[in-house]
Amino acid sequence: MEKFLKNEINSNEIIEDSRSDIDSVELNENDVKITVSSNDTTYSRVYDSSYVPSEDDIKSFPDLQNGPSSLIQGSAVAIHQVGIHNFRLPLKYKTRDGDSITLETKVTGSVSLAAHKKGINMSRIMRSFYEFKQDYVFENLHDILLKYKDNLESFNAKIGLNFSYPILKNSLRSENSGYQYYKVTLEGDIDKKGNFSKYLHFDFVYSSACPCSYELAEHARKNRNQAAVPHSQRSVARVSIKFKDIVWIEDLQELCLEALNTETQVVVKREDEMAFAELNGSYLKFVEDAARLLYEQLQADKRVLDFRVICSHQESLHSHDAISVVTAPNSKFSTDISHELWSSLIHIS
Repeated sequence: MEKFLKNEINSNEIIEDSRSDIDSVELNENDVKITVSSNDTTYSRVYDSSYVPSEDDIKSFPDLQNGPSSLIQGSAVAIHQVGIHNFRLPLKYKTRDGDSITLETKVTGSVSLAAHKKGINMSRIMRSFYEFKQDYVFENLHDILLKYKDNLESFNAKIGLNFSYPILKNSLRSENSGYQYYKVTLEGDIDKKGNFSKYLHFDFVYSSACPCSYELAEHARKNRNQAAVPHSQRSVARVSIKFKDIVWIEDLQELCLEALNTETQVVVKREDEMAFAELNGSYLKFVEDAARLLYEQLQADKRVLDFRVICSHQESLHSHDAISVVTAPNSKFSTDISHELWSSLIHIS
């Protein structure tokens, strides 16, 4: 049949088409049924919402990802990581005070793939998270990893949870408070020997007033009675730690504050702005200073097994950023920072 119905079809809307595989067209009040003949087999193009597959049906479904190694395309090599990225769902977290909060979380989950295996069923990673969605994810990270590692019969597994974590912060001098949101990534992995490791990546946003600019401004005031303002700028430190036991996100925030002192503020009145100006004058810092101050605090924390500090001062004087990197002694963290990573060190409100 070379005539069929298209789009919002009624009996007056018949157009020509060159399709020769259209066998018949039926029109009723709700839809159009088009039957196609191909190689003497007739197919219906109307979705069957009543069909529920039986267990036998499901067993008969093709499963290419678990097919034989002969189906592998390209070189039959092992793949270090294969899985899902940017899978979003609400997950529960426990605060240091024992409260429960639910946060939208972006998930990256992956496993290793042996050389003889075609692929993995990625939905198993997603289903593993939904099995734990009523539990605290921080405390169950190891169990989640084991679940989908075993389900996918892999040697190792990795997980990354990216979210914004709110902490209520008091204003410096006024009786106000507001929520500061911190960019956090919680990671875990299980290696071939079953060793479990966990990592926390935390962005701390602070103000950095330039010591050199401060001294030059003071010189202009004292020697020439010239008003001058030293430059300062919003800056970001990304602190990455490998840790044992529990390191609360609140702990890491307080550690960064103890080191740097000049965290950006949420709710600000005039008395708070004055206090912030005084803090910047009291804690002047180059980007080198920021890295070393954080190093000092992290090195003293026995829960921290390894760490890396990346600082970026987004200069108000220059058209470029000032940067620094430092790691723990004998660290496994890389000091080779990509352009993309440096570019990600920005505060997103």
